[in-house]
Amino acid sequence: MPKQGKTADSRPTFTDQEALQFHQQGKPGKLEITPTKPMATQRDLSLAYSPGVAVPVRAIAEDPGRAFDYTTRGNLVAVISNGTAILGLGNLGALASKPVMEGKAVLFKRFADVDAIDLEVDTLDVDEFINCVKPLGPSFGGINLEDIRAPDCFIIEQRLRELMDIPVFHDDQHGTAIIAAAGLINAMELTGRDIKTTKLVCNGAGSAGIACVELIKAIGFPQDNVILCDTKGVIYKGREEGMNQWKSAHAADTDARTLEDAMRGADAVFGLSVKGAFTPEMIGSMAAQPIIFAMANPDPEITPEEVSEIRDDAIVATGRSDYPNQINNVLGFPYIFRGALDVRATTINDDMKVAAARALAELAREDVPDQVAAAYRGSRPKYGPEYIIPVPFDPRLISAVPSAVAAAAMESGVARQPIVDMEGYRQELSARLDPIAGTLQRIQSKIRRSPKRIVFAEGEEEQVIRAAFAFANSGLGRPVLVGRDEQVRETIAALGLDLRDDIDIVNARLSRRNAEYAEFLYARLQRRGYLFRDCQRMVNTDRNTFAACMVAIGDADGMVTGATRNYSIALEEVRRVIDPKPGHSVIGASIALCRGRTVLIADTAIHDMPTAEELAAIAVEAAGVARRLGYEPRVALLAYSTFGHPSGERSERLREAVKILDKRHVDFEYDGEMAADVALNRDAMAAYPFCRLSGPANVLVMPAIHSASIATKMLQELGGSTVIGPLLVGLDKPVQIVSLGATDSDIVNMAALAAYNVSG
Repeated sequence: MPKQGKTADSRPTFTDQEALQFHQQGKPGKLEITPTKPMATQRDLSLAYSPGVAVPVRAIAEDPGRAFDYTTRGNLVAVISNGTAILGLGNLGALASKPVMEGKAVLFKRFADVDAIDLEVDTLDVDEFINCVKPLGPSFGGINLEDIRAPDCFIIEQRLRELMDIPVFHDDQHGTAIIAAAGLINAMELTGRDIKTTKLVCNGAGSAGIACVELIKAIGFPQDNVILCDTKGVIYKGREEGMNQWKSAHAADTDARTLEDAMRGADAVFGLSVKGAFTPEMIGSMAAQPIIFAMANPDPEITPEEVSEIRDDAIVATGRSDYPNQINNVLGFPYIFRGALDVRATTINDDMKVAAARALAELAREDVPDQVAAAYRGSRPKYGPEYIIPVPFDPRLISAVPSAVAAAAMESGVARQPIVDMEGYRQELSARLDPIAGTLQRIQSKIRRSPKRIVFAEGEEEQVIRAAFAFANSGLGRPVLVGRDEQVRETIAALGLDLRDDIDIVNARLSRRNAEYAEFLYARLQRRGYLFRDCQRMVNTDRNTFAACMVAIGDADGMVTGATRNYSIALEEVRRVIDPKPGHSVIGASIALCRGRTVLIADTAIHDMPTAEELAAIAVEAAGVARRLGYEPRVALLAYSTFGHPSGERSERLREAVKILDKRHVDFEYDGEMAADVALNRDAMAAYPFCRLSGPANVLVMPAIHSASIATKMLQELGGSTVIGPLLVGLDKPVQIVSLGATDSDIVNMAALAAYNVSG
């Protein structure tokens, strides 16, 4: 029977066969090469290769720095191993290391958009390895050494760093050290320890152990407060057995001779050794509130369960994902290289490593977004003894760590291309992996110059409260949470947050504005069958009605709702209070971000089977939204047919809508009816030289709501696109409705769009 991977609570994760199938299915392995430029025509090929390629060749020959401009070098890392220390499996050879190196390359791409290629060097000779790697320098922006045994790894890294003018980084050493240092910084803060008096023991004097000790000292630990141990005991001054130059550099002036001696009274211990190395007696002898990082993989020196049986005041971290506080290298190397590459650093020095550790520590202290909770089955980490290190799926890592590394590279003088606008750089980093961040960044920057008061109608809900805090933290304005004061405060406390002065809580039933809101609503609805008491009741009990009245009267600038109700119900409640903008139609428009292209899709929320007049109105509203989002609209009215072929009555409405737009003399490009491929593909459009669009459409008017819904959901599920919306457009006041069950990030995005007022 094949073995199963298991977590601490014995849940099966996968079988050996499943792991093999994963690597074999489709194209074997985990990587492929995809061109970044079009290769469809003879001209494309002539530009990509001969004769066009001669131009950048000559440019680079004149100035080698231009290789970063005209080739992949500035975003390309080599992941190199000889397979002498594969994971915890030992020396299984260069070829056997290839699945791991491919995996490492995938992580570079997934977490930091760094392109990486694996190179397996089949030699045990250190000099031969160095002589193989050194000449590869012109191909890459950085070298990531991986799974090389100690002490060979020390020699190889040191020599290559001396010989090459690009970053050379042995992740098994420094990656572990950086993440462990970040966790230690926070563990000391939580236990009230001072770095100058904290005593730390490190068990394991291999590559990771030596690197941990070096970095711990670099962040401020005194030499005499760190004791390094190996299989023969304490590494002390004067010891001769089993020593080398790297161990000797950290020999301590101490009377302790065994690991048990060293751990007695110690504040913290790092385990980079083997299962069972820490005994209950050792743990029991440590100081109060001990910090225990048992990082041996796959089985730690002691498990968190075993520690809890001995004492209840410890902070424990391991290298495993099934326990809290995972010391996971993926938190480090992708982002460290991202920052180093972006300033064209010549090396990765101690200042950059310390900056990465401190950035990780600071990030762990911030409130955790919904994306993290979703990635971990809804379990939301909170800064404390069981959350001292960010988790790998935290989307903020991409902006927090590289920017800190880049800044340290510039300050320490190893950056060849300094970054002038660091805040702009952080925004670019966010946009690199999160297209929503890129699209909304400019909008949010504008809002910050004129912050708005936005009502969060469902103010008692956890995700809504988190969104309100994020909205305020981002400087977008002053949130108003509608809900019972006591309930909102209890939820805020349960979330581990402190109520801010710039967040208001309003109880609809107890508000002093109720009477005015009821009068306002009664004046609107009295001829629609509503009595005054009906209006009073709606204001008192319906939070959407109350919030909409706040916006209508001018007590707030906009509102966001929908997390707990169906879209149509929420819209109906809002429209009792707020009318369409004069001369405008109310529509739903979704923003689809697809592989570097942004398109607006309408109508995705309001009109079921729009008439020709309604289609024309939808086109006008959608074009207006595109302009307000910064795009010059090119509107395509979509159908299954293209300019009359095949013919059909359903396309007639679209042709009529185009005629209506002609009569209105609108100031944007439009045409139809046309199929989606013609609208979006320049080559397909070229078959219709009379088409009025100057390029691929960026606004798609759908023939009916069902086709709009199908298209946007297929884009998300099959095309890997990100879809924002539907945005509610055309009301006289800014209102946005999120989808039922929206995350805090979704709500923040829509609140920002309400503050921006996409309706104009």
